[in-house]
Amino acid sequence: MSDPVRERGETVGIRYQAASGSVGAAPELTVSPLGERSGLRVAGEVGLTTHEVWRRALDQAVREDGDVYYLELSAVTFVDVAGAGALATAAQRLGDGRRMVLHQPPPGLRRVLDMFWPDLSSIEVSIS
Repeated sequence: MSDPVRERGETVGIRYQAASGSVGAAPELTVSPLGERSGLRVAGEVGLTTHEVWRRALDQAVREDGDVYYLELSAVTFVDVAGAGALATAAQRLGDGRRMVLHQPPPGLRRVLDMFWPDLSSIEVSIS
């Protein structure tokens, strides 16, 4: 099946418009391994366009063997409720005695976790 947009050489993409009316680039999420311990450094936004990257990162955390898995989130600016739900689901899939340590998560994520999953002992938040 041919793609008429590609045949015409057009570029198709999604643009996000801020409340101010300015047009910005699509949100991004980057994930890289932590060199000093088991875990990942995450930067950007967790939202509709980045959920798949976020879920793959969380799946990796669940597959790891160690007792503690670190997520360095100090460069994450936003996590939507679906992203928080994916995190909670991944934490619930960890085996007994295992946990995820979230280092400097965005305040909104901490509030959502406290509100909807207050007794989830497999997630530890470190704000230092």
